[in-house]
Amino acid sequence: MHKNDAIYVAGHNGLVGSAIVRRLKGEGFQNIVTCTRQACDLTNQASVNTWFDKQTIDYVFLAAAKVGGIHANDTYRAEFIYDNLAIQTNVIHAAYQHKAKGLLFLGSSCIYPRDCPQPMREEHLLTAPLEPTNEPYAIAKIAGLKMIEAYNAQYNTQYVSLMPTNLYGINDNFDLNTSHVIPALIRKIHRARSTGSPSVQVWGTGKPQREFLLVDDLAEACVFCMQHQHKYDLINVGSGEEVTIAKLAEIIAKVVGYQGKIEFDPTMPDGTPRKLLDTSRIRSLGWRPKTSLFQGISATYAWYLDHLDEKVA
Repeated sequence: MHKNDAIYVAGHNGLVGSAIVRRLKGEGFQNIVTCTRQACDLTNQASVNTWFDKQTIDYVFLAAAKVGGIHANDTYRAEFIYDNLAIQTNVIHAAYQHKAKGLLFLGSSCIYPRDCPQPMREEHLLTAPLEPTNEPYAIAKIAGLKMIEAYNAQYNTQYVSLMPTNLYGINDNFDLNTSHVIPALIRKIHRARSTGSPSVQVWGTGKPQREFLLVDDLAEACVFCMQHQHKYDLINVGSGEEVTIAKLAEIIAKVVGYQGKIEFDPTMPDGTPRKLLDTSRIRSLGWRPKTSLFQGISATYAWYLDHLDEKVA
């Protein structure tokens, strides 16, 4: 990518999209294109085609998606599959029709089987059943990466799919009904400290292990992969380190300064027992994550305190 290329970031207000915009600006890219939902409804094919007709786009970062944690995925199953299928199908095809030089599609580690061998390699895709609680979202993302693979094979496009591990950071969603585990725990534990509550209840047993990556590290990986030639359609991106949900809660409590008790509710779902990505491909290209989990959570909590109204905290 050249510094004056027109680079469209779809989903620029979200967790991943906003991080990609920050990264591009930090590296001196001057022509970053964005659009609001009012200007272009990505779930509507006609709206997407009309918007692309008015632009000259060189590269596309497709970070727009409907996302959420276990509760949201299991509750809004129809919305998760429909919205994500529509968004990615419309944007990928419009980028191809309008001759974009490159496109990067963001997926999720939940594309891999529920009982996948650990760490999860790219070739494990579609080898066993998915985790039931987020199956609609996972199937949509699998369709997107397979669309990338098919376009590269038939049309000789230079598109790539990145499969990040669990993400968190600036601009995260802290709504307890739809958020992922780190922002949910930050909000719960902050509220417990603020109100003097003696305990905090956490879903599940606390035993599942998870890998986490600060979203700014992912953004760096996205720009890196768009700028470096490689042979891959699909690339995992992760930190390479696991932590149990129980240990994660302890880390967040330490960052927040909460000294109460963490209690687990085993009647609530745990989700996949373990999800660790094999990141050999991206590491072979020369990329490594830079931020530790404690550093990342500390930065995220500082942002939370600065940007969220204490009345809803």
